[in-house]
Amino acid sequence: MAGPNTQAMTAKNGFLSNLSQKSSGNLALWGGIIFCALFTGLIALLDYRLDRIALLPDQGVAWYYWKLPDPTFWTRLSVWGLYLLHQLSSFALIYYAQTRIKRYTPGLHPFNLLALGVNALFIFFHLIQTHIFYDGLAQDVSIFSSQGSVIVLLVWVLLMENNRRGMFFGQKLPIGQEVIRFARKYHGYYFSWAVIYTFWYHPMVSTTGHLIGVFYTMLLLLQSSLMFSRIHTNRYWTVTLEVLVLIHGTLVAIMQAGMDGFWPMFFFGFLSMFVITQMHGLGLNHLWRWLIFAAYLASMLVIYNWRGWSNLNEVIRIPIIDYLSVIILALLFWLGLFITGLFKKRSQAV
Repeated sequence: MAGPNTQAMTAKNGFLSNLSQKSSGNLALWGGIIFCALFTGLIALLDYRLDRIALLPDQGVAWYYWKLPDPTFWTRLSVWGLYLLHQLSSFALIYYAQTRIKRYTPGLHPFNLLALGVNALFIFFHLIQTHIFYDGLAQDVSIFSSQGSVIVLLVWVLLMENNRRGMFFGQKLPIGQEVIRFARKYHGYYFSWAVIYTFWYHPMVSTTGHLIGVFYTMLLLLQSSLMFSRIHTNRYWTVTLEVLVLIHGTLVAIMQAGMDGFWPMFFFGFLSMFVITQMHGLGLNHLWRWLIFAAYLASMLVIYNWRGWSNLNEVIRIPIIDYLSVIILALLFWLGLFITGLFKKRSQAV
């Protein structure tokens, strides 16, 4: 029979073990962020080697500028081959995690180290591929496919988080639990496709927009590598990943059209998503929520007093699209589950 001293020692060892595991998760997260930042700097540092590439003139909104005028079999094989290897590797890792690991721990599983290594390897491969063959997937697919995949990812997160933080100032949408469970169970596969597809869509060039985009995409790859560790669900980290689209979208819009352009649509659109939905999952007290809301209103007052109140509708464009998309996505999941249920009932009845 264990005495008090033995029980105390066991409890102490358990506490220290959990603390050590948690530290490993935090170390992996911050180490990964530093890696992403340094690698983004490396892309910028090596960009002079791509000055030899001659590109066609810009041909409008649907045209992707950074692609070769005369692609070859080898340029296509390099990017599609590496993309497929990266994608299939990610799917295999997700399947292994869901069927073998199944549980969250404070720190890292050995599996997480493997996932971090695989993603880091393909990040280096993409840089090498860009400097030898240049082209990304953009040569063969629409620019809207890349943008659309990320939009659906962000909407999927809103759907998954409905039960925890609500949709409108903490109030939940009446979405069935079966739909939420489906979204949570299979989100890894869709997120993996959306992130890796977008990652390989662009060559690693050093325009400001590309650098911000590749840094953001690498952070999402880092997040996917940390699955089934508690840091993967840390609410401050996950909201940071959601809010970064505000910075990316706003800066790209300013670079494309200047300060007189359409950047407030992205800035206030995504800021509205934070104020209406995302900040309500952070556990902030009422004072902080009101302070953030007041700063939000004050910034709108300043910008639209200068920009013109006739443009105020910019603020609601992205939220309307996102919230309608959540409803559509939930209905699609419900319909798929309903049809699947009918087939199961028929097969059981036979």
